[in-house]
Amino acid sequence: MLHEPIHTPVLLERTVELLAPALGHEGAVLVDGTLGMGGHAEAFLERFATLTLVGIDRDPEALAIAGERLARFSDRTHLVHAVYDEIGTVLSGLGFARASGVLLDLGVSSLQLDRVERGFSYSKDAPLDMRMDATSQRTAESILATYSESELRRIFYEYGEEKLAPRYASKIVQAREKRPLTTSAQLVEVITAATPAAAQRAGHPAKRVFQALRIEVNQELAVLERAIPAAIDALEVGGRIVVLAYQSLEDRIVKRALVARSTSTAPAGLPVELPEHAPELKLLVRGAELASEEEKASNSRATPVRLRAAERLRDPS
Repeated sequence: MLHEPIHTPVLLERTVELLAPALGHEGAVLVDGTLGMGGHAEAFLERFATLTLVGIDRDPEALAIAGERLARFSDRTHLVHAVYDEIGTVLSGLGFARASGVLLDLGVSSLQLDRVERGFSYSKDAPLDMRMDATSQRTAESILATYSESELRRIFYEYGEEKLAPRYASKIVQAREKRPLTTSAQLVEVITAATPAAAQRAGHPAKRVFQALRIEVNQELAVLERAIPAAIDALEVGGRIVVLAYQSLEDRIVKRALVARSTSTAPAGLPVELPEHAPELKLLVRGAELASEEEKASNSRATPVRLRAAERLRDPS
């Protein structure tokens, strides 16, 4: 299976640099909550000889590829088919109390994008699937067939930030009354026909709709809302978390969660900050870090990335 093209992991060296201080001790455990094809994981296992990796992914195909890639580290790896908001359950199920580091590389993976038949791309005709986990039930086709016009409008607004959401939702409902929408080409045709010429010049008209459908199919933002607090709770004191986000909706959730836990909860005017009010986290980067121009030029997948990182200072329990 390793004839698959192996893509360069985004911000690999910076990710290693940020997590390294938490991973050098005996018994360190790194959770890669979005294992993908194992690019980041391989680098960490190579560089930290006593590190144990817990690799989580919802995509069985990705797990199989990563398993082959990481086979030489099999005595130090645990690969688990799960969604990354289940990090606490996964760790306890493996007998680990806490993690030393957590890495979350969000969004759609290289494998999913490159598999035309998975239906993630608006540029190639394929079944309207978009499932990250092919064992789940909800697909883009089922959403387009069963959601009301108002529901479609909502997800296009919320998850695609699409200004033409009402127009697209209306046209999709009209189109499906004539024939089921089952392929990406059919959906692109409907969207393109509904898009004013001026808007078409601003980029592919289907981009935001496809993003919104993918997020809805996989419940990505709902999972992320649960996952960041769960990942922080799973960290030992001194443990670190690094998150790579690729669109503003994801980054907003990550920022909000990390900032909230890195801020004192002491009431205004309290003369002395009590221990229980002290921040749980220390932010490790200012704002969100971007990839360098050199990395963007050599790896197009790095272009939209936003990196945030934090270290756990205390355990409220």
